[in-house]
Amino acid sequence: MADQVFAGTVILPDRIIETGYVLAADGVVRHVADGSPPAGERHGGPGFLVLPGAIDAQVHSRSQKGQEDFVWSTRSAAAGGVTTIVDMPYDDGCLICTGERLRTKATEAAAQARVDFALYGTVAPEDGPAHINDMVSAGAAAFKFSTFGTHPQRFPRIPPQTLYSCFRAIRPHGLAAGVHNENDEMVRACMAQVEAQGLTDYRAHGLSRPPITEALATAEVYEIGAATGCHAHIVHCSIARGYEMAADYRSHGYAATIEACIHYLTLDEDNDVKRLGGKAKINPPLRPRAEVEALWQHLQAGNVTVVSTDHVSWSEDRKTDPNMLKNASGVPSLEVLYALLLKGLDERRLPFSFAARLLAQNPALLFAIDRRKGALTVGRDADIVLARRDPYRYQAAASGNNFVSWSPYDGIELPYRVVATFLRGDCVAADGKVLAKPGSGRFVRPPMK
Repeated sequence: MADQVFAGTVILPDRIIETGYVLAADGVVRHVADGSPPAGERHGGPGFLVLPGAIDAQVHSRSQKGQEDFVWSTRSAAAGGVTTIVDMPYDDGCLICTGERLRTKATEAAAQARVDFALYGTVAPEDGPAHINDMVSAGAAAFKFSTFGTHPQRFPRIPPQTLYSCFRAIRPHGLAAGVHNENDEMVRACMAQVEAQGLTDYRAHGLSRPPITEALATAEVYEIGAATGCHAHIVHCSIARGYEMAADYRSHGYAATIEACIHYLTLDEDNDVKRLGGKAKINPPLRPRAEVEALWQHLQAGNVTVVSTDHVSWSEDRKTDPNMLKNASGVPSLEVLYALLLKGLDERRLPFSFAARLLAQNPALLFAIDRRKGALTVGRDADIVLARRDPYRYQAAASGNNFVSWSPYDGIELPYRVVATFLRGDCVAADGKVLAKPGSGRFVRPPMK
C-alpha cells in the first residue's frame, strides 16, 4: 500500500494541530506532525478535521432476532466514522455466557462485519463465574452484567452476591466489569405505582425509573468493585450523581469508570420524550434538560470516561405503542455518534480533543485494545476519520446505511459531516456511501496475560 497523507486540523487527545497531517503506510500510522505534508496519496486538506476512528463502547447488533445483525450495524458504523464496535452479549435467543458461544459469535460476526469489532461476555445467573476464564481465553474484551432483570433469559438480573463472585473472577485478568445500573426492587415498586395511577403517556417511563433507582445501583457496583479490586464500569449514566460517585471512587484509588451515552448528552424528557414517545424510550430514561447540562459539566471536568451509543435497531412496531411502558428500550444512533458529539462540543465551545479522548483513546484503554486502536499515534492502526463543517439535517432513512428507517435524531441539524472513514488505511465509507464489504472487519481482542 502506498504512503497515505491525511491533511487538515489533526485532533489528538491532548492537543490540536491546526495545520497538520498524519502519515500512514501499510495500514499503520507512521508519523504525525505540523507543517507541509510529505508526498503520498493525499486525503483531506484545508477545512478538514482529521480524527481518530471512533470505538463505540456499547452496541447491540443482535437484540432482536432476524433484524439488524453485524452486516447492518457495522455498515451504520462505517458511515458515521466508527471503526470498531464493542458488541453486547444479550443476543436474542443466545446469551453469550460461555467460551463456546463467544467463539461462535466472533466467527459469525467476522463474516459479516465491515469494521472491526470486540465482544463483551456475560454470565447466566445459575452459572456465576464458572465460564469467565474460558470467555477470557475466547477473547472477551470485558464483561457485562445487569442489576435489573429485563428478561430472565436474554437480559437477566445478576444479584449482588453473584456479582461479587464474578468480579473476583475477572480481577486477575485485568478486564472491566460493566454493569447496567438500575436497582431492580425499587424500579419494580415505582413501575407498580405508575401503573396503579393509570399513567401511560411519555411521563410514565421517567417516573417508573426515577434517579434514585440509578444512584442506588451505581453505588452497589462501585462498592463491589472496591471490595474485589476489580475494574468497575457503569455502562450508562443519565444523572450527574453517578459521575460524582465515579470521580470520588477514583480519587480514592479505585478503578471506577463511567459511560455517557450520546442520547443523554443530546435528548431530554421535556422536549424529546414528550414529542417522540416510545421512540425515545431508553433505560435508564432520558432526563430533564437541566440534568443534560449537568452531564456536560461533568464531561468538561473530565468525569466522563467514554461516550457511546447503546445502539439497538428495534423494529418500529416495538417502539410505537401508545402505552409508554410497553415499548422496547433503546435507539439506533451509530451513524451519527461522531456528528452528535461534535455538535455538542461545538455549541459549548469545547475543544474537539474531547472527542479524541471519549470516542477513541479512552474506549481503547477500557477494553485493553490500545496496543492497536484508539489514537493517531505511531504504530497504531490507521483508523482515521475525515470530517468538515457542512451543516445538514439528518434523516435516518436517507442514507440507506441503517437497518431501520427511524431515528430519534431525525430532523436534527448537524454542523459537521463525516466525509470519509478509513479502517487500517482502507477507505470503508466516503460521502455517505459505505464501500466496505461484509468480512472486511476483524475481531479485536485484548492480549492474553
